[in-house]
Amino acid sequence: MQDLRSRLAVLADAAKYDASCASSGSQRRGKAGGLGNTNKIGICHSYTPDGRCVSLLKILLTNHCLYDCQYCVNRVTSDVPRARFTVEEVVYLTMEFYRRNYIEGLFLSSGVIKSIDYTMEQLIAVAKTLRTVHGYNGYIHLKAVPGATPALLAQAGLWADRLSANIELPTQPDLDALAPQKTIAQVEATMTSVQAGIHESFVEKKKLKLAPTFAPAGQSTQMIVGATQATDATILLTASNLYHRHRLRRVYYSAFSPIPHGDSRLPVAAPPLIREHRLYQADWLLRFYGFTPGEITPVSEPSLDLEIDPKLSWALRSRGFFPVDLNRDSYERLLRVPGLGQRNVKRICQIRRYRKLRLIDLPKLRVAVAKVRPWIITADHNPDLSLLDKQDLRARLTKPNIQLELFPPAISAVTGEI
Repeated sequence: MQDLRSRLAVLADAAKYDASCASSGSQRRGKAGGLGNTNKIGICHSYTPDGRCVSLLKILLTNHCLYDCQYCVNRVTSDVPRARFTVEEVVYLTMEFYRRNYIEGLFLSSGVIKSIDYTMEQLIAVAKTLRTVHGYNGYIHLKAVPGATPALLAQAGLWADRLSANIELPTQPDLDALAPQKTIAQVEATMTSVQAGIHESFVEKKKLKLAPTFAPAGQSTQMIVGATQATDATILLTASNLYHRHRLRRVYYSAFSPIPHGDSRLPVAAPPLIREHRLYQADWLLRFYGFTPGEITPVSEPSLDLEIDPKLSWALRSRGFFPVDLNRDSYERLLRVPGLGQRNVKRICQIRRYRKLRLIDLPKLRVAVAKVRPWIITADHNPDLSLLDKQDLRARLTKPNIQLELFPPAISAVTGEI
């Protein structure tokens, strides 16, 4: 029997491939006599350079699994070391780590053992014990095992702050080839059940403030990038459909990591991490800037440009849309200007109610003038329209000193401005 420390090493390492572990969005407050708070001093939003949260105890209940997903290091045919925690051990580790200020919350997933519902019951037992026995009010993120019965998902949402059912690959043919025991329909059915619980809780809260809250931080999912030949256009279309159908808080993109003794159909090298970064940038455009997948990745360009950000790439393809007048054009048009983020667009719309904006005002808003100058009109600036037609406009705009980026790579997966 492995000791607790060695099992922790195995199961923490096994959980590192799951990127959908952000801790934002919950409003679970502390209670008298309890421990933890996700609101004021609860979750510490600390992220690694590629955007992954590091403030949570991120582990698997077990890396034993009945499934044989070829892209997964924990598949049933893998020869990796195996380990398993009991419910009580996960509870113990969470409480001890929290008391020592090592973590701010728990991210708990698991391989599928015995059955889907049995696995879901084990995950629920951990969260329920933390809440009811130990009075733990900190953040809890549980995996919603695809295919679990709605009754179990309803229980999970009462104890967890966020639930996530991972879709893993963007199309059913991809899953058929590499994970034949999984279906997109099953994953989406689980998402539908979770969303129904969130909606019902919202309605009940309107009637009675003390009604139980269901998954207050919503639900998320993850897609693996680069394990199949799926293009960025396919990935973004799937993400967009999931956002609209299930109101997901986030879709996380995880660059495929080659695994020992992997299937011959898998790539032998990982995709460039910049591709993952560009997908996060494109995802931001989908969620907050009114872009559609077809605009970001048209039929003629199904893969994102790895050298420039998706917003600049769209602008270069859509030069007839510009210039945009900062003093007259709509909020939606301003959002499409490379170099302008949501926050600055809102500030511009407020300021122009009282006076006209000039080019000299932009540095005060922390807008990089060199980035936006070719695309905008201000009270004292009307761009040379012939510049928009120049073939070398891209080269002019991507010189090292004025490289356009949506947001710094260190926070790209979590937050940022365009």
